[in-house]
Amino acid sequence: MTALWLVNGRPGAVDPADRGLAYGDGLFETMAAEDGRIRFLDHHLDRLCSSCERLGIPPPDREMLEAEIEAHCPPAGRAVLKLVWTRGPGERGYRPPARPNPTRILSIWSWPAYPDSHYTRGVRVKTCALRLGENPALAGMKHLNRLEQVLARMELDERDAEEGLLLDTGGRVVGCTSSNVFAVRGGGLVTPALDRCGVRGVMRRAVLECAAAHGLAAEEVDLSPEALREADEMFLTNAVFGIWPVRRLDERELAPGPVTRRLMELLGYGPRG
Repeated sequence: MTALWLVNGRPGAVDPADRGLAYGDGLFETMAAEDGRIRFLDHHLDRLCSSCERLGIPPPDREMLEAEIEAHCPPAGRAVLKLVWTRGPGERGYRPPARPNPTRILSIWSWPAYPDSHYTRGVRVKTCALRLGENPALAGMKHLNRLEQVLARMELDERDAEEGLLLDTGGRVVGCTSSNVFAVRGGGLVTPALDRCGVRGVMRRAVLECAAAHGLAAEEVDLSPEALREADEMFLTNAVFGIWPVRRLDERELAPGPVTRRLMELLGYGPRG
């Protein structure tokens, strides 16, 4: 599939004065599409609109966005859609325009070729040296400032791992370079609290809602690396790949366990042709 790019609903280029380009002044959502439907679209738009409110960016018209996504989403098969929403063009300097004119960029990509083993055996995770800066004003949002994740992902090029575990400057577990992390302890779930930094992922929300609906205890806590290494099971979540069990964290071997398998079954994730 050749990637499709639309800027404000039409093929074209982004204004070089756009604040998303100059300052990362915007947000994005990466969505999984299957047979013309976006999985958890409401969750994605909820996060986008609430983050716009926090940043003071005019939010999108949800009906307009839904119609545009539906019009361009491939009707068959799977694809990845990325929506970028910026504050729009502005003058030089940090002060935003008094009346922003947001830019929306929609792109559609081929589905990644994930190995079946990522779902059956699990993935390998290494702890990154990079530490995420703590900033409650930006915590939870999927904003365009992703240089920390870029640098962390570069570390993996020299390591035998599919994902990198990220800690904050206080030494607490936040998540991975492009996913959230869950641990299973005593039959219940724990996942890092994200009030200092990190992204409140759409799939993370889906897992927490699924756990609540099926009587599975789940907590958002300050999670230390030591507590994570003592977990009975561990898995990663992401809106595109869904759920991946973890089979190794640094030097510790793990195995996909019953709680992880149950959640994968309930949410419909596993190896696919």
